[in-house]
Amino acid sequence: MPSQYFLGLDAGGTKTHAMIANDTGHVLGFAQEGPGNWQSVGFDNQRDVFKSITHQVLGNAGLHIKQIAGAGFGIGGYDWPSQSEAHLAGVRSLGLSCPFEIANDSVIGLLAGASQGWGIALVAGTGNNCRGRDKNGREGRITGEGELFGEFGGGIEMVYKAIQVISHEWSHRGPATSLSPAFMKITGSKSLFDLLEGIDLGRYEPKASWVMSIFQSAHEGDSVARGIIEWSARELGESACAVIRQLNIENYEFDVVLTGSIFESGDIYIDPLRETIHKLASQAKLVKLEAPPVVGAVIIGMQKAGLGTAPIHKNLIESTKAFIIDH
Repeated sequence: MPSQYFLGLDAGGTKTHAMIANDTGHVLGFAQEGPGNWQSVGFDNQRDVFKSITHQVLGNAGLHIKQIAGAGFGIGGYDWPSQSEAHLAGVRSLGLSCPFEIANDSVIGLLAGASQGWGIALVAGTGNNCRGRDKNGREGRITGEGELFGEFGGGIEMVYKAIQVISHEWSHRGPATSLSPAFMKITGSKSLFDLLEGIDLGRYEPKASWVMSIFQSAHEGDSVARGIIEWSARELGESACAVIRQLNIENYEFDVVLTGSIFESGDIYIDPLRETIHKLASQAKLVKLEAPPVVGAVIIGMQKAGLGTAPIHKNLIESTKAFIIDH
């Protein structure tokens, strides 16, 4: 029986990955382009990115689009059902003749990292998100839209929280913190008053990258900075618990897949996160995503074509790592 080939695409806010693998989990092609999130580039440019990267990965694999048996697309910014048609238009422009599915990019992280193919995906980078699937494929989620909807855990929310405690130091509502001189150094501001005024009037624009100063201050013993980190981790843990309750999986053993730069901070963040989740779901296992999320997009393509992915999941992960290192 001839091999089948599957396409996966991961479109994010900073880069887009595409990959092709066969039905044994062997990777044949990989490609990278710039951002493919409609919030970053718009829907017209997103379509162009989809076409360009698909052309590249097919060329790398030595295949034609008609040879693809199933395809999956993990798309950053695909948050609501009302956005479906706009995203599907870009996918349809590729000329696929196979079954395919589009999903939020957090879902492909889950499929790439969860050993059983289901569980919870937590994202903590610039912002935060949480989605999950049970063993039957039923999905649970938060909005993924951050502070406006009371969802915290990413870098920018931590930076906003740090600005609040700095403001409290200035007004004598709260204690002094080394975050004040740290943020003054980042912005070049001359005083706390200048820092706060500059942020309010737009001279200084808070960025998620400022979060590194929070971790540095915490490691140097600043209790205020450490409190921000623990607050953020527990808030993200509560988002995970919400999705766990939606799926009714609190009494099961499952993976919580961690994706994003915040988790690179280690135990100072992960320990309070784990503690929060274990209060509800004691058998949950926190695991860092070790492969590119595009692996999960390929898995979606395989599943849409009716291929069972559990037997080849490990091989697909190992083949992806080897392919990227070799190329």
